[in-house]
Amino acid sequence: MIVFVAVAAAAAFVLWKVSKDLPDYEVLAKYEPPVMTRIHANDGNLIAEFARERRIYVPFSAIPDRVTEAFISAEDKNFYQHGGLDIQGILRAAVTNLSSAQSGRRMVGASTITQQVAKNFLLSSDQTMERKLKEAILAIRIERAFTKEQILELYLNEIYLGAGAYGVAAAAQTYWDKSLNELSIADCAYLATLPKAPSNYNPFRYPERAIERRNWVVDRMVENGFVTKEDGEKAKAEPLGVQVRQTGARLAASEFFAEEVRRDIIDIFGEDKLYGGGLSVRTTLDPGLQKIARKTLVDGLVAYDHRHGWRGVVKNVSLEGDWGKTLAAINLWPDIDPWRLAVVLEANKDTAKIGLRPTRTSTGALSKERETGTIPFSEVQWARPKLKNGMGGSPRVLTDTLKPGDVIYVSPREPTDKVPDVTGQWSLEQVPAVGGAIVAMDPHTGRVLALVGGFSFAESQFDRAVQARRQPGSSFKPIIYSTALDNGYTPASIIVDGPLCISQGAGMPQWCPKNYEAGSAAGPSTLRFGIEHSRNLMTVRLSNDMGMPIIVEYARRFGVYDNLMPMLSMALGAGETTLIRMVGAYGIIANGGKQVKPTLIDRVQDRYGRTIWQHDDRECPDCAAREWSGQQEPQLVDDRPQIIDPMTSYQMIHIMEGVVQRGTAQKLKVLNRPIAGKTGTTNDEKDAWFIGFTPDLVVGAYIGFDNPSPLGHGETGGNVSAPVVRDFFKIALADQPPIPFRAPAGIKLVRVNLKTGLPATPGDPKAIMEAFKPTQEPLGAVVSDGEGADGLAAEEYGQAGPQEAFPGSVAGQAPGPPPGTPPAPGNDRALTSGTGGLY
Repeated sequence: MIVFVAVAAAAAFVLWKVSKDLPDYEVLAKYEPPVMTRIHANDGNLIAEFARERRIYVPFSAIPDRVTEAFISAEDKNFYQHGGLDIQGILRAAVTNLSSAQSGRRMVGASTITQQVAKNFLLSSDQTMERKLKEAILAIRIERAFTKEQILELYLNEIYLGAGAYGVAAAAQTYWDKSLNELSIADCAYLATLPKAPSNYNPFRYPERAIERRNWVVDRMVENGFVTKEDGEKAKAEPLGVQVRQTGARLAASEFFAEEVRRDIIDIFGEDKLYGGGLSVRTTLDPGLQKIARKTLVDGLVAYDHRHGWRGVVKNVSLEGDWGKTLAAINLWPDIDPWRLAVVLEANKDTAKIGLRPTRTSTGALSKERETGTIPFSEVQWARPKLKNGMGGSPRVLTDTLKPGDVIYVSPREPTDKVPDVTGQWSLEQVPAVGGAIVAMDPHTGRVLALVGGFSFAESQFDRAVQARRQPGSSFKPIIYSTALDNGYTPASIIVDGPLCISQGAGMPQWCPKNYEAGSAAGPSTLRFGIEHSRNLMTVRLSNDMGMPIIVEYARRFGVYDNLMPMLSMALGAGETTLIRMVGAYGIIANGGKQVKPTLIDRVQDRYGRTIWQHDDRECPDCAAREWSGQQEPQLVDDRPQIIDPMTSYQMIHIMEGVVQRGTAQKLKVLNRPIAGKTGTTNDEKDAWFIGFTPDLVVGAYIGFDNPSPLGHGETGGNVSAPVVRDFFKIALADQPPIPFRAPAGIKLVRVNLKTGLPATPGDPKAIMEAFKPTQEPLGAVVSDGEGADGLAAEEYGQAGPQEAFPGSVAGQAPGPPPGTPPAPGNDRALTSGTGGLY
């Protein structure tokens, strides 16, 4: 009796000591596990997922019975009968372990699902008696505090199931790209094999072992009455069917966009929220436009690269043995769809036979098929060898460029009218040495619809659309001229295009800017002419007359620079900015002068579906009405700041249409639709820009070497970047009718001479329609009111029909410059005879 009491007392003491510092199991009721953040396109398609623990938390009601039955069969068949500890299981395990100890086999456990919850959530994984006692006590307490369904919900969402997946929902996506309700009996059984040792049943490394264990679970499901014997046999006959799930960006060409969203989320919410907060991020990305942006940028980079010579093959390899394995083993960043890596198998003067890099199966294994194709000589003729000082001559035969064993990049040959059937034919390619970016944005909202920051994200994650700070060159001039128009100048104001030198101070040489065409000068010319032909001398004169402080202020309001240096060279785009900022500035001009801020995110919701951030922060109390009872539709007030007068905006648009029709961007004329824009080229052609827009879409492209160096003589914004934007518009707007730009009420249209800005005489071959604000039209001119602006503009493109005026515009009244704008010096001279003075 004394021994019994002593043992009982010792046991009680141990239990008291172990229980004294047990963690609070009630925290399980408030448990919020780390959940992955998911990024979606504007149509709901999944772009990317970010997580430290890849988990999708689902409530018990959303977990199919078949899933829970598989785990109960594999882990704890008496789950619904015990109170936290399975006494029968413990005794059975004790007997088994005694036998195992004598034979040297591995010990087995008897932990219930509830015990696993206690261990996974509240305890360490130490293999000690104290931890097991704590686990048992906590399991009993958890059973008393929670229902069986709540325990299963915690368990099935927390457990690690291999391949980076936590919880059954994430595992279903990882292994089969399925939702839980799509899982078969075999799928559920395989998931249930994984909790104890996911690495031991890896389906790619140990498929036979994984199938054997899965079938054991199926037999337990049949034994427990969850599955019929017939269904169980069918399930055991099925293959695992697992496949390698794509990681990173899941939409084609969306890698740069997804990475930029990732950075934005970190800036707004921090890393913990991004990687564990379970956020749902609805972005502005238009998948269709994104593909177009990727294709047109790549085509532009490749076109430039082809003009500057062939730098040689990737490498040369031996063709002995399996050339497919040799090609697959080359350690390069991934192929760029639709480009492929290939090896030349045979070559003669007219054609080359190539072997294409083998693809991989869904399990990650190398395909056994060996795909071949041909390269005709016509697809190699561009490959003039790049020499130290220029380029060599064009190849005379194909073998001048390629020989067997050469590893190269190829792309599918494009069909033409002359050669419509190009099946199995490929074109020689090389990865461009030049970089670039393209951005497409809605000018009315600032929603970035497409963004590509370079040729390949796999090659370089540096985003040239957002991170690259480059000189915009002449693409900054519309900001200068908008400032002038907003402060009393007119499109017909006269500025001298002639030699100019400016003192830089004592001991410094004079600064004498030049036009792009050395020695060219048009003399006194209209402000319109200065933009259309991108005249540097006119721009410097205009900036000097207005004064740099007002330009600095407008540059800040347009969002191009935060604090531009007040130096005249900055008027020529010498300051550094980003492509996305420039696109945003042009969006302000395109939308009638309203402030827009480029955004890649529409809204962010937390794990419970509550909106916690949105780009459009306007309030709409009437939008919350539960039903319609005859009330007026909700009205959203446009409270955005007015950056420039709507009439100034239209004047600038009208002038930049001339850039396309008569100026430096005539490569876009072939589109035969209203498009405005401006080219930009910096000193020594180091940066080439073009930003263009229609009434509802702004697209900007930049091309230049990451380490700034000359692109080559003649490689200007009009020749390098404008074709990229042109091709984007051509594809993106192919099924949309041309829409003229919307003119604000009160604008006056006057027929003037393009060179002088004076009223045009009958039959004047240089006559154009010019837009003037009320009271600014030239004296003696025949004036049309603004309502004819759209119709007249549309007639140029074979269209008709005026559009609505800018919202909030008042006929005959211009709001003038934003509050606080300093006066522009010399504006009294800008209105001499309605055409301006001479500077």
